[in-house]
Amino acid sequence: MNYQRELEFARRVAVAAGDNAKHIRASGITAETKPDASPVTIADKENERLIREAIEREFPDDGILGEEGSSKAGSSSRRWIIDPIDGTRDFVRGNRFWCVLIAIEEADESLAGVAHFPMLDETYWAARGSGSYLNQERLYVSAIDSIDACVFSPDGLHLIQARPYLPRVTELMQRSWAVRSYGGALDACLLAAGKAEIWFEPKVEVWDLAALKLIIEEAGGAFFALDGSRRIDRGTAIGCAPGIATYVREAFGIPPA
Repeated sequence: MNYQRELEFARRVAVAAGDNAKHIRASGITAETKPDASPVTIADKENERLIREAIEREFPDDGILGEEGSSKAGSSSRRWIIDPIDGTRDFVRGNRFWCVLIAIEEADESLAGVAHFPMLDETYWAARGSGSYLNQERLYVSAIDSIDACVFSPDGLHLIQARPYLPRVTELMQRSWAVRSYGGALDACLLAAGKAEIWFEPKVEVWDLAALKLIIEEAGGAFFALDGSRRIDRGTAIGCAPGIATYVREAFGIPPA
């Protein structure tokens, strides 16, 4: 297995952060609103501190970037990217679909990534060149090759950034076999597990995508932003089964790869 040490570390720390967040929530939480209108809690901040300190102990030369402000250049060419609680709205409301996202990248490509869902007892993980897994089960994307047979998971449609894409999204929803949206990270992981065929995000950050892109691609899926690139810093994301990638690109007006 490639990047075994990094994977074992990321899974261990993600589980510890998930347990930490559950403990904090049991004691009662309130949410503040950040400048971008997203919520943040003491659990987000404490989880990022826990993960950052663990990285600094075990991989002191690596850089760090976290949603809640962690930023360290590092002396190596590698960087850890952290979303301490992805789905804070779900966390605040007591829904089960929030997770901890941890990835390590080099040269703009994720090497290893973990998405741990504490309330579901599920950990999705992947390493570059070694496949994607749910706990210990190997994952593969769906073989479906037609839109009318696919499950479409669009997220963030309430955001103003989604407005330019709503006509295309609505048309694709009406052509799909089913529409299911549980939350960005879980929808991406369900795509990797072959339980959905299209995942769309109109507004995302690098910490939302660093682990998820790798999990999707290592399961055999296609990942691209609305500009057609595979980059995670373009602010949008689409994941899909390879058999419908051409149709999805056409639906969103993206030039062929």
